[in-house]
Amino acid sequence: MLETIDAAAILRRALSAGGEFAEIYYEAGASTAVVCEDGKVERVLSSADRGIGIRVISGFSTAYAYTNQLDQESLLRLAATVSRGVRGGVPHAEFNLCERRVAPGFAIGIRPDSIELAQKVALVNRADRAARGFDKRVRQVMAMYRDAQTKVQTVNSLGEFHEDNSTATVFIVQAVAQEGKVTQTGYEPVGAARGFELFDAASPEDLALKAAARGVMMLGAQKAPSGPLPVVLSSEAGGTMVHEAIGHGLEADLVQAGTSVYRGRIGETVASELVTVIDDATIPNARGSFAFDGEGTAAQRTVLVENGVLKGYMYDRLSAMKDGCASTGNGRRESYRSRPIVRMTNTLIAPGKSDPAQIVRSVDRGLFVKRMGGGQVNTVTGDFVFEVSEGFLIENGAVGEPVRGATLTGNGPEVLRKITMVGNDLGFGIGTCGKDGQGVPVSDAQPTLLISGITIGGAG
Repeated sequence: MLETIDAAAILRRALSAGGEFAEIYYEAGASTAVVCEDGKVERVLSSADRGIGIRVISGFSTAYAYTNQLDQESLLRLAATVSRGVRGGVPHAEFNLCERRVAPGFAIGIRPDSIELAQKVALVNRADRAARGFDKRVRQVMAMYRDAQTKVQTVNSLGEFHEDNSTATVFIVQAVAQEGKVTQTGYEPVGAARGFELFDAASPEDLALKAAARGVMMLGAQKAPSGPLPVVLSSEAGGTMVHEAIGHGLEADLVQAGTSVYRGRIGETVASELVTVIDDATIPNARGSFAFDGEGTAAQRTVLVENGVLKGYMYDRLSAMKDGCASTGNGRRESYRSRPIVRMTNTLIAPGKSDPAQIVRSVDRGLFVKRMGGGQVNTVTGDFVFEVSEGFLIENGAVGEPVRGATLTGNGPEVLRKITMVGNDLGFGIGTCGKDGQGVPVSDAQPTLLISGITIGGAG
């Protein structure tokens, strides 16, 4: 698309009142979503959208506007509108656009748009039947399928022209089990930058049975204990801990705003020497991966914490300009309607050397967390609260009875210092991360971890 318009003229118009940087972002996408609830296919949505956003950065402030009217005159008018966000500047000099860089994209086995809608509907119906057939105590089931194929192009006043094409597929099953007055929910998601081949490794029935089994099992769970205890976080728990306890606090825009507990701490020890934290958008086919971020910066692997020492932050272009450094490729946006902001991609704690089974055997009494639920963190203080969706008591070095209603409460930097063993495994979880009203796909990962002490709340 951008190669069919006079991008240079539009960028000149955007910078006609001054500014240090201007950018045109084009996005065209198509998606399909199918939702089955209470045994009925409630929603089947197929959509296509395309549009352009134009941004000017001037004096560390951003002017941004977007449109889906993509002819040259409409874009020139939009650029003029954006230029009015700059005051007292000097018009930008001439510049030359470089040759377009097109990312090869990740290998996709079966493109979702090659699959009939009826087959996608069949997936959610299969999951619904499997979950309901697992146990009569399963009272409600929700199964959701979604795919998206997107083309993105960026061109900017530095002369850079980038194009990225992506495919993503997600499937989620939620099963609600009830017995008497007790209600428990099992949840099982899968998703990646893949096509329909996603279901070669995880069938709808497999996912549905896991969700149903989790909900039914937790009906008979005892109330979680309260108070400080050692906690073993399984690699299956997903990366909620790394995402919330430290990830958001290392986003440079929050650091610069003074709303991060990690501000001004580069070079300091912020975690156990066993802990290395990485944000990596280059992992092939991972849900948070891409070739270029929402500003055209190449995907990178960024070491944030190394052996417990804080090494750096995640940057987009604007926050990097403020700190006089280079972007780390973390400028992401939900769509062309959104300006780019600093976001995580695939964030993980690197594997260590301990055998996961030995980690469990080292605990006399504690909590084994197999699955984490939702969580929230105050990035200013680092204080967090996480829900445990599947937990078990550890007694005499063995995983025992399930418990329900557990929460983990603590402070990110303090808890990270209390990690005393790090497993040699690694498990990924997927999600959609929300910030400033935008949601973007991410994944988080961690090995099995032993935290020597953390406050457990038991709500029953």
